Amino acid sequence: MNSPLPHPPNVIARPKRLITQNRAMKSIGVWNWTLPAWAGRFPDGRTYNTCPSAGICSSVCYARHGTYSWPQVLAKHQANLRFVLDDLTSWEHTMVTELGAARLRRAWVRIHDSGDFFSDAYTLAWLRVARAHPDVTFYAYTKEVSRFRALVEPAPPENLLWVYSYGGTQDSTLDAERDRVADVFPDEAAIREAGWHSQEANDLLAVLGPRLVGVPANRIPHLLKRLNGRTFRSWQAEVDAERRARATRHGHLRLLPDGRARSAASQSGTRSPGERHDQAA
Repeated sequence: MNSPLPHPPNVIARPKRLITQNRAMKSIGVWNWTLPAWAGRFPDGRTYNTCPSAGICSSVCYARHGTYSWPQVLAKHQANLRFVLDDLTSWEHTMVTELGAARLRRAWVRIHDSGDFFSDAYTLAWLRVARAHPDVTFYAYTKEVSRFRALVEPAPPENLLWVYSYGGTQDSTLDAERDRVADVFPDEAAIREAGWHSQEANDLLAVLGPRLVGVPANRIPHLLKRLNGRTFRSWQAEVDAERRARATRHGHLRLLPDGRARSAASQSGTRSPGERHDQAA
């Protein structure tokens, strides 16, 4: 009896176009490149995370709701990501070639209306793409602060602009006195009250307007409820403080062989005020 033939390889068609326009970008004459938002799973079972430094933003991300979640839209965004992951060299060549089209001459391109610079190799590929097309201006929001500090800030292409956005796990490394930063606010009134500057009229204000960029929250009721009148920056700060407090509490307790817990101070031979040697914390 003949052995069964192996299953044919899982061949995925590559996107016909990499640079497209969603409704919001088309209204201001900007093109965009899109990845699926945050974490997910491909049909072949592989998992991914395009926003490794996402914090609280992942729970209220506009790109995980609405049209972005429609099966045909998500499939297109996943196809983009698969191209990057499976053959970064070919993706870069294809991107450079496509950006040479007449329709994109002297264009503005937003890198990621969903997703982020998820790896060093991918970020460096974008830097080469930008340098290959000095006639195109690229811009991006990013929460990958340390990656940009190391790979981009030392010698950025002149045609690449970016704004660091709050709501990620690297918020504490941002300096609002020096960095161009964006924060999501409950509404326009909150932006004005804080003395920041809204980009609502045109997304390009995020990189062309004043340095403190205010973004009004998407008017999705259940997401606004979760935001609860906070900004992304303040909400992330709350979460970070809670995590530090938990880590401190756990860090000062050690489980002894007999199952009792004792403070780190007592284990080191010093006693905290009022603590006896046989006291369980």
